[in-house]
Amino acid sequence: AAARLAAEQEVENLSGLSPNPEKDIFVVRENRTTCLMAEFAAKFIVPYDVWASNYVDLITEQADIPLSRGAEMKGKCGTNESELELSWLDQAYTLKLSFLKEGYNTSRGPEASWRLSRIQFTYDSSERTYFKDAVSPGKYTASSHRLSALVTPAGRSYECQAQQTISLVSSDHQKSVQLLLSEVRLQPFDIPADFVFSEEHKCPVDQREQLEETLPLILGLILGLVIVITLGIYHIHHKLTASQVQIPRDRSQYKHMG
Repeated sequence: AAARLAAEQEVENLSGLSPNPEKDIFVVRENRTTCLMAEFAAKFIVPYDVWASNYVDLITEQADIPLSRGAEMKGKCGTNESELELSWLDQAYTLKLSFLKEGYNTSRGPEASWRLSRIQFTYDSSERTYFKDAVSPGKYTASSHRLSALVTPAGRSYECQAQQTISLVSSDHQKSVQLLLSEVRLQPFDIPADFVFSEEHKCPVDQREQLEETLPLILGLILGLVIVITLGIYHIHHKLTASQVQIPRDRSQYKHMG
């Protein structure tokens, strides 16, 4: 059964197709059909302890760990649950993203949406590329709690160019690990065709930035329209008043009666 599943499932790291060296592209296919697609740039900010110069006190340093382009990946798709798992630098770092699709009732009838429901990041502070002289080095896990992120209507993909920060709690003395996501395009369910995203659902930050970009243009058009209407009214008024008989203000010009 395991061999049959492996034969039916394909996972592809297509990060080399992205012109942005910080952006990764991952695809999961089952039964020759794309069932999960993810594009994003990701970096983890991980605090860790080192000895101070007196070798008595501890000070906190910060490791900035980007998602490597050569990451190995696993994935699985389901009707209501999907998962993407990435590991890099000889599995010193592992990122697992879990997605959940849920239905609910509204005044318009039954609807559904999907969301990023859980993040789990495992890191090894004895790895020397990003951790320098960590005290008590070892493997730790940073996880989300009751996460509801990237909420998107069912049947659509999520898109967000702006950077988003998601906080995780580490097993290393409950330190706070930050996941920075940007340039995200993601769809874990209901992909319409191979390697094709559904219509995008933009995040609120992108929607606000788009409005800020278009608002000056809209205001300029409205102002121009007001000016044209004002000039038109003035022109019509001028023509109407010019065609009327002008009554002289000097009473000496009136003819005497009788």
